[in-house]
Parts: sequence; C-alpha cells; structure tokens
Amino acid sequence: MAASRYRRFLRLCEEWPLDETKRGRDLGAYLRQRVAQAFREGENTQIAEPEACDQMYESLARLHSNYYKHKYPRPRDTSFSGLSLEEYKLILSTDTLDEFKEMDKGVWKKLQERFAPRNPEEKHKAWARALSRPRT
Repeated sequence: MAASRYRRFLRLCEEWPLDETKRGRDLGAYLRQRVAQAFREGENTQIAEPEACDQMYESLARLHSNYYKHKYPRPRDTSFSGLSLEEYKLILSTDTLDEFKEMDKGVWKKLQERFAPRNPEEKHKAWARALSRPRT
C-alpha cells in the first residue's frame, strides 16, 4: 500500500508547476523536497500514519486541481488593489522582493555592505593594513 501512496505523491509532484520567479520560496519545490524526505526509501517506505498521509494527499490534490476556485467562483478576477494576476506575480517574485529590501536599507548600511570584507580573514588583513600604515 505504501508503494501506491508513493506513486500518487510522485505523480502529484510531476504535475505541480514550478515557479522560477520564486527561488527558495516555491510551493512546488517545497512539496518535492518534503515528499523526498517522507519517502526516503521510495516504495519500501513504512508509513506510520497512513490515514494522515492519505488526508495530506487529498488536500494537496484539491489545491492542485483548483477545487475551491471552482466551488467558490469569484465574480471578478481583481482584488481590492485593482492589480492583475500578472502584476502580483511580478511584485511577489524573488528578484522584486530583493530590490524592495535593498531600497529599504539606509545609505550607511549600503556603504557598509559595499566596502566590508567578504570573509573574516579579509577583515583581519584589512585591519592589519590600516594599523600598519604610517600616519601623516
């Protein structure tokens, strides 16, 4: 029975789309990682709680098939902000969020990061050079 559960989860992982704009935060990538952890031994994995496993699969399958989107249709495809789906995807991409974080930093913090040594050894060498310079 574990083999059939494993195959169902694999099929779901194959069908679940990956969003390349959300590096490190993508639900599809996280799902693949969790399935690999849960089924370390593949089809031979012993499942401690088969009912919970089946329930998890059914929940994920409903999300993937847009069950609730079809069950509770929205009258319009807009939100309170008036932005479209494509605009939200652009805003929520990892690159855009990184840009927002960079904009949020103050000038002093940006300068520190730009001129700070990358590793502790460089930091030590920079301090040694600064202390060994003759003062004029």
